[in-house]
Amino acid sequence: MADLQAVSDDDFQAEVAEAPLPVLIDFWAPWCGPCRAIGPMVEELAGEYDGRLKVVKMNVDDNPKTPAQFGVRGIPNLLILKSGQVKEQIIGAVPKSQLVKAIDKVV
Repeated sequence: MADLQAVSDDDFQAEVAEAPLPVLIDFWAPWCGPCRAIGPMVEELAGEYDGRLKVVKMNVDDNPKTPAQFGVRGIPNLLILKSGQVKEQIIGAVPKSQLVKAIDKVV
C-alpha cells in the first residue's frame, strides 16, 4: 500500500481540479475514527485503480477553504472529480463495494 498524496488548499487546483485522471479526494482529520477506519480501504483502492484514478487526501483541519468550497460538513467525505467537476460524493464510512460502484461510474 502506498502512502496517499496529501493535498492542501494551495495545491488543490493543480493537483486535483486540473488532473488528467479522475480524482478521488478523501476529506479527513486525524481525530476522526471513521476516517481512520476507511483509510486503509482508500489506500487499497488507490492501488487497484492505479493509472485510472488519482487518489489524494486532504486534512480538513489544516485546509478549511477547499472543504467549505465543496460544502463538506461531515467527515469522512469522499468526492470523485473529473475535469474539476464533482461526479460522485460518498459521506461516512461505507463498505468498499459502495466506493467501487461510485468509482466505476466515473472511470
